Amino acid sequence: MWSCGRGVKCYGRVVKTGALVLDDFIPYRLSVASNEVSEAVSRVYRAMFGLSIPEWRVVAVVGETESLTQQAIGQRTAMDKVTVSRAAIRLEARDLIARRPDPQDGRAHQLNLTDAGRTLYHQVAPRALDLERRLFESFSEDERRVLATMLRRIEIAARALQQTATHAGDASAAS
Repeated sequence: MWSCGRGVKCYGRVVKTGALVLDDFIPYRLSVASNEVSEAVSRVYRAMFGLSIPEWRVVAVVGETESLTQQAIGQRTAMDKVTVSRAAIRLEARDLIARRPDPQDGRAHQLNLTDAGRTLYHQVAPRALDLERRLFESFSEDERRVLATMLRRIEIAARALQQTATHAGDASAAS
C-alpha cells in the first residue's frame, strides 16, 4: 500500500495518513476499467453476433483448441463453473458448440465448436482484434507490452491473495 503521509498530496489530493481515496485505489480503478471495457465489448458482441461475454469467451477458448472440458474453460477464463455451464447450454441450443461426455471423466463434458461455431469464431475474432486495436490505439507498442505484463503479474498476485484468504479461512474454521 502506498503511504502519502498526513497532509501530503497523494495523486493530486490532500489526504490523511491511511485514508482511502477510492478514485485513486488501484484495485477500484482496475475494476472500473474492466467493467467499462466489458460493457463496450459486450454491446458489440451482442449487437453483431447475439453473444454475451461468457458465450464469446467459451467460443474463443474452444476456438483456440480442438476440445476442452467446461472445467478447463473455467480455469482459462476465470469464469465460475455455473457461468461456463450456462453459456455452454445457450451455445449448444444455438448449434454453435457440441457438448459430449468426457471419456476420461463421465461427469465432465468436452466442448467442441460445430461448423456454425467455427464460422462464428472466424467472424468474431477479427472484430475482437479490431476492438482491441481501437481501445489501445493511443498506447505505444511498448506501453501495450508493459500493460499486458503488469496485468499478468496482477492476476498472479490476486490468485496468491485468494489462496492466502482461503487458507486463513480454513485456519479460523479449524480453531
